[in-house]
Amino acid sequence: MGMDLSAIKSKLSSLQSNKQGGQKRDMSLILWKPTVGKHSVRIVPAIWDRSNPFKEVLVHYGIGNRTMISLVNFGEKDPIVEFARQLATAGDKENWVMSKKLEPKMRVFAPVIVRGEEEKGVRVWEFGKQIYAELLSLADDPDVGDYTDVIQGRDITIETTDAATNGTGYNQSKVRVRTKTTPLSEDAQEVDKWLNNQPEVFSIFKKYPYEEMKESLLSWLHPEAATDEPAPVTAPAPAAPTKPASFALNTKPKADIDTEFDELFK
Repeated sequence: MGMDLSAIKSKLSSLQSNKQGGQKRDMSLILWKPTVGKHSVRIVPAIWDRSNPFKEVLVHYGIGNRTMISLVNFGEKDPIVEFARQLATAGDKENWVMSKKLEPKMRVFAPVIVRGEEEKGVRVWEFGKQIYAELLSLADDPDVGDYTDVIQGRDITIETTDAATNGTGYNQSKVRVRTKTTPLSEDAQEVDKWLNNQPEVFSIFKKYPYEEMKESLLSWLHPEAATDEPAPVTAPAPAAPTKPASFALNTKPKADIDTEFDELFK
């Protein structure tokens, strides 16, 4: 019996489309973010914790042009967090402000079915503290209760306005719960699939190792070191006149950020 050339061709095509770890994931099938307008979603009981659909995740933004999940989420040491804490104890305002910029930001994720897009299955909705607080308040309201219940739960309406409309400089969403209770789906098999086939939140982010995060932090602190262009030559500043002793400022010099970095990672 000869080789099945059509099957071999199909397998070759599959291998070529899955180079180096597979096809690029379609993030729209994993992560959902509301566009401007109204949307209706149903928060689904989470596979990671049936009693709590929300997962809090600490994320670093804007360091080395990367979005990096904090290693703190895994109970590991995080060089950016360590450096931020070092700066916070330096004892001056400038370093304290810098430490706040370096602290990871909390993002919250919940599994949802987007009404009208049920064929895409469960996706993960990402939002911030304000939406999180509103959703927790709704669950705490005795007139609402558990809106994730698959039989007598409630859909959530999300209304998103753009930056030009709301005047905040960024898209802004507001949530409200539907008054009518409805089942998650009339199809029991569909409900079972949605409850047991959900994206893993941490798979959204690449987990960078400690040393690579440290290198990104150093490059962010010294962006000029990442370029091959020579530093501009400037004329030396004239020496400042010596002040009389009676006018000497009695202030403590600010901690040097480079020194702080070297002390922490020497």
